[in-house]
Amino acid sequence: MAHRAAKPLPLALTLGEPAGIGPDITIAAWLRRRELNLPAFYLLGDEALIARRAKALAADLRIAAVSPGEAEAAFTDALPVVATGERATAEPGKPDASSASAALASIRQAVTDVREGRAGAVVTNPIAKSVLYRAGFRHPGHTEFLAELSAEDGRVPQPVMMLWSPQLAVVPVTIHVSMREALAQLTSELIASTVRIVATELRSRFGIARPRIAVSGLNPHAGEDGSLGHEEQTIIAPALKTLRSDGIEARGPLPADTMFHEAARSTYDCAVCMYHDQALIPIKTVAFDDAVNVTLGLPLIRTSPDHGTAFDIAGTGKANPASLIAALKLASRMAASQT
Repeated sequence: MAHRAAKPLPLALTLGEPAGIGPDITIAAWLRRRELNLPAFYLLGDEALIARRAKALAADLRIAAVSPGEAEAAFTDALPVVATGERATAEPGKPDASSASAALASIRQAVTDVREGRAGAVVTNPIAKSVLYRAGFRHPGHTEFLAELSAEDGRVPQPVMMLWSPQLAVVPVTIHVSMREALAQLTSELIASTVRIVATELRSRFGIARPRIAVSGLNPHAGEDGSLGHEEQTIIAPALKTLRSDGIEARGPLPADTMFHEAARSTYDCAVCMYHDQALIPIKTVAFDDAVNVTLGLPLIRTSPDHGTAFDIAGTGKANPASLIAALKLASRMAASQT
């Protein structure tokens, strides 16, 4: 007798910075749930804040205060909100003393819900790192915080930041550090471990049987055979040799200035680049509105809109929910595909 697939769990959506556009795009996405056939999700946050924001947006919104187990049934007729116990009192565009605790409580609870089987994936709304830093937050961003929350037996996993869109997927080997620090961090071992994680998750969560990974050089023209820099020969090439000996289809080091035109993009499934802007400039050029931030290397699925809190338009109705909608759809797809 055939076994039916397990019913998908709802997605746990974090509040993000309460004064930013997270509440706006959450409301906008839920209002389009039927039109876009969105997967069921629930928001972890303060019901009163969402009610105030809906009023400011003149949105015809019903809110249901629920537990995670009740979220899917409520989703059709109301936005499910699961309380974290932290009030959020900030007005649009004006973070206050409640902002950091509300944002962090939402992230912590989302990770717990996934790890304890109440949600299928974490989808995070944008946070304001400056607001968190003033409250004592010690992580460079979401990615590193999620890695710490995902630690198992005291071991913190290596988080890998992917920006994904239908047109292009990119991964920076070094992330939120200065160029000087990026050069100091770049090693053959870091490149190899990053590409291994990318290859593993393209297979297990994206359903790509044999991932094709393009690896950039660091210097102009990938070093021009050493005349413009030696990192391609001394750091990147040894990593690629190791990866290919492991059976991973990793090609490079390639000149970054010729990797991202349409014909080149058709030859690989993901581009792994050496530093933040080398990866993010091309994807934000070709897919600014619908790119999704995905954290690889964790024991859970996490996606996020690829934009910030946009304080200047919070509460105005001008925020575009396209990236959040893409993040919800991708999280659902990854949860269904994971093996």
